[in-house]
Parts: sequence; C-alpha cells; structure tokens
Amino acid sequence: MSGRLSAEDLPTGHPGWDFLLGATPFFAVEADPRFSYSLYVPRRYRALDRPLPLLVAVHGTGRSAERTRDSFRDFAESAGIAVLAPLFPGGIGDPNDLHNYKLIEYQGIRFDEVLLAMVDEAAERWQLDTSRMLLAGFSGGGQFVHRFTYLHPSRVRAASVGAPGRVTLLDDESWPHGVGDVASVFGSELDFDALGHVAAQIVVGADDDGSALLAAAAADPREARAGASRVERAGALAASLEAAGVPVTVTVVPGVAHSSEGVRDAVVEFLAAQL
Repeated sequence: MSGRLSAEDLPTGHPGWDFLLGATPFFAVEADPRFSYSLYVPRRYRALDRPLPLLVAVHGTGRSAERTRDSFRDFAESAGIAVLAPLFPGGIGDPNDLHNYKLIEYQGIRFDEVLLAMVDEAAERWQLDTSRMLLAGFSGGGQFVHRFTYLHPSRVRAASVGAPGRVTLLDDESWPHGVGDVASVFGSELDFDALGHVAAQIVVGADDDGSALLAAAAADPREARAGASRVERAGALAASLEAAGVPVTVTVVPGVAHSSEGVRDAVVEFLAAQL
C-alpha cells in the first residue's frame, strides 16, 4: 500500500489543496522515477463530488508537457474533467534520443506501461474514472496516442491524433510501420473488436506539409506508402482505421500549418462530444 497522500485525506482549508487543485506539481512515477507527470484538476473538484473523466494529453518531441497540460485547462474546468500530462524525458536509454517514446517500446522500456502506472497512481490521489480515458496528442504526441490506442483499446474511449509525422498502419508490415509482428514485439495480438469501440479523430492543418522534414524517413518504402506530407499521412492513417472498423472523424483545419494551437478548438470540440 502506497503512502501517497490522497486528496480525500485533506480537510477543507488545508494548504495541501493548493498543490492538488489546478495545475499540480510534477510527480515522479513510483514504478520508474525517470518519468513524471502532472495534472490539471478543476478548482471545483470537491463540489463535483464524483469521479472525474480523465484526458491524457501527450507532449510532442519538444517535451513541453506543462504547455500541453495547460492548453486544456479551460476544457477541464468547463467539462469537469482532469487532464494528465506525462513527461517522457529525452535521453532515456540513449543520451541522444528524442523519439523512442513515440514507438512505445525501446530496449525493454514499455512507455505504454509507464503511462498506465501514472494513471493508476493519479487515481489513488484523486477521484478519477480511468476505465476508459480520452487521449490527445499532436505531432510526436499523436504518434504515441495512436500506437497506445492500438495496444490498449479497452482503456480508451476516444483518441485525438494530431498531425503525426510517422504513422503505424493496420497492415502486415513490421512495427512501427504496421502491426504484422505486434504479438512478437508486445506479447499479445491486437483486439480489433475493442478497437472498433474507440472514437478516433485524425486532425491536421491544411497547410501542414512537412515533406522536407519527412524526406529522410520517406526514403524507406515502408514509410513512403503513407504519403510524403503530414496531410497525406493523416489521410492514410484515417483510411487504415476506417478499413479496420474504427469510427474516424477527419478534421483538416483551413489555413493552419504545423500548430497544436491552430487545431486546438477542433480537438476540444471532438473530445467534448465523447463525454
């Protein structure tokens, strides 16, 4: 049994509430302190008096976890939900790495299981409904979100996948290009029935080209088949999900390039409709 202090342990007026409502500090994950997480908890948490739905908002390559968390604070307050923002530091297992968390597994590190440990710990501190979560991620975060959803569809109510540069299609190619060897990589087959009950959004700016940035990856034919730009890759991912029976909302935002802020309203509108 953890010695973790729960919000329910604090009397009204206790100064500890200042750290448990609104934007919280980052907490190290007990199972692996190399990783940490923060939440945004509505200020009216105690008045709601119910388990809060949970949105997991995943940072991109730049690791701006606080900004990712705070971009959903108005949504958290208005909808009465909690937002959990994980921090997957760069350089884990490789001092020069910035990308491995997006692929879920690296040298025995299971970033999906790290996230689930964060969720479990948070649920011991606050009243949260973590049975089926909302997920959102943009760019590198979008990569993580769709791959996590493949592996844990029963834990996901809805997933907003924003402008991923690299995508995993639901075909027989090897991971992370496809899912043909998922059983050998992760120890279990994909649950397509459960995946069909996840509401998915693929969202991208209409001007989000990114072809120059993606050119090196696209030299690999397994990458090139998904398209040369983020818009094309978003379309390929959406088509792959639809073919697998996953309900998909495709949102292409006019006049927006590679900007999480530019697509934020569309993401919030989608997520709010799933509550």
